[in-house]
Amino acid sequence: MYRFASTALALTVLAATAGCMSAPTNLDLSLTRPTVDNKFVVTLLPPAQPAAINQLHSWQVRLASPAGVPVAQARIKVDGGMPQHGHGLPTRPQVTQELADGSYLIEGMKFSMTGWWEIKLAIDSPEGIDQVTFNTVVAEPGANR
Repeated sequence: MYRFASTALALTVLAATAGCMSAPTNLDLSLTRPTVDNKFVVTLLPPAQPAAINQLHSWQVRLASPAGVPVAQARIKVDGGMPQHGHGLPTRPQVTQELADGSYLIEGMKFSMTGWWEIKLAIDSPEGIDQVTFNTVVAEPGANR
């Protein structure tokens, strides 16, 4: 009985602190980066106000050639999750519209807890197919970023 109670307590503490894992200290949080095969340069634009936990929010993506020419007519799939927890995004965000100058609107983003998240974009355009992963750290509102 004691062993069961001890294990249950340990699991409860683990579950309660699961969102508290620290992100790696060398995590690249840049919002502009080249894709894996250097076919594009992608800029990820988060919402103006940090998104609250469990609230839907929108992001924008700017897609350009390595020379800086905006890329139009791209299809972009959005995926991601929490590498330290082994789960994906709690929603299925999608690019819902192409804006001007190689910009695209992502709607339906949501983070279910604080911590390190990856946002993965798979790009398919007339200029080629490639992918990119961005890191972001979601903090409690009011916490130092």
